[in-house]
Amino acid sequence: ILSETLNRVPKRMVTRMIARRCIRSGRARAPLGTRVVATARAFCKECVADDKEISVVRLDPLAYVAPNAVLVENVIVDEGASIWYNCVLRGDVGAIRIGKNSNIQDGTIIHVASPKEEGGESIDTIVGEGVTVGHMALLHACTIEDHSFVGMKACVMDGARVKKHGMLAAGALLTPGKVVGSGELWAGSPAKKMRDLTEAEIEGIYDSADKYRNLGERYREGWTREQFGKGYGWISGAHLREGSG
Repeated sequence: ILSETLNRVPKRMVTRMIARRCIRSGRARAPLGTRVVATARAFCKECVADDKEISVVRLDPLAYVAPNAVLVENVIVDEGASIWYNCVLRGDVGAIRIGKNSNIQDGTIIHVASPKEEGGESIDTIVGEGVTVGHMALLHACTIEDHSFVGMKACVMDGARVKKHGMLAAGALLTPGKVVGSGELWAGSPAKKMRDLTEAEIEGIYDSADKYRNLGERYREGWTREQFGKGYGWISGAHLREGSG
């Protein structure tokens, strides 16, 4: 019956229906203040096909997830974190964790790695606290430690790590197993150390996390155009309260 119904309704409605079904059955949580059904596609094909038990997306009530972001299975998003438009976080063969006050900017893709041998362990992707991941970055089975920075369109591959206060420049390719040291700037393809960061640049990592936490709060609370201010320009109608124009 469910599969027949899915063929007759728009895709967006299918997403919401499956998410509601997971929540009612206890497979997913909808904490107060979080618009889980409206903001994330927290489901997988097994749930639809044969009603198997699955891992579920877990969102903190004070996290923000953009309406068209896709979060699949074993994904945890902590307090104050924000997942922006067109991001894909696919925790199907391992876990993805986004730490407190971290921001995953528009178009970023995050995935994990399958076990290399039967009975082995998958490689998870862990993003620590206060991390900025720039627009259209790619994180695959890697670790980004607290208060570090991954630039726009950068790629971090399997087993690689960016240590605390580390910075990977825009467009850089961090190859498997490589480590960006604390306080270091790496750039290039393949990436290599360019220099040490200045104190001002490290401070900027904290500023970026604070800025995006505040912006995520505004989107989550549905601020009006007037409350955002002229500096923010146009914003999606999905985040405007009724009657705000």
